[in-house]
Amino acid sequence: MTVKEIAMNDIRVMISKDEIEKKVAELGKCLSDEYSGKDVVVVGVLKGAFIFMADLVRAMTIPLHLDFLHCKSYVGSSSTGIVNIKMDYELDIKGKHVIIVEDILDTGRTLKALKERFKNDGAESVKIAVFLDKPGGRVVEIDADYSCFTIENKFVVGYGLDYDENYRNLDYVGEVIL
Repeated sequence: MTVKEIAMNDIRVMISKDEIEKKVAELGKCLSDEYSGKDVVVVGVLKGAFIFMADLVRAMTIPLHLDFLHCKSYVGSSSTGIVNIKMDYELDIKGKHVIIVEDILDTGRTLKALKERFKNDGAESVKIAVFLDKPGGRVVEIDADYSCFTIENKFVVGYGLDYDENYRNLDYVGEVIL
């Protein structure tokens, strides 16, 4: 299916803007409480996590450092099975508490690889905060430490999630009805 074949009426609202704002604020408070007094680096996985990460760090009330890396493992609605790092993080994370922020935990390949990498690079701790957790899509063993929503194994767009780089700008999460 091409982007031209997906019309807005093919996207059903799954999670509203208000629900998103409430959950992200709750997670920001939780992380602020848990990481108070610690040296924290929040690392966003581009491109999908950029909207969630921006809202999440604004909801946090503690000092923190921000960094990004860019991974790609999807083409259209399918995982390629290969985690390709296109842009690496830059900050020194040795001895720091790393929170990996990702839009969705689906197959788990990307987050498992990143968590192991940050541990090997000397992080004091590595935890995963995801906007959406989709356990039905998992092909490797990994769990999120924090998640805003758990969803069924459906293909979704919006709030940073895309279909071939489209629909990231929706302020809600919608299921694509194929």
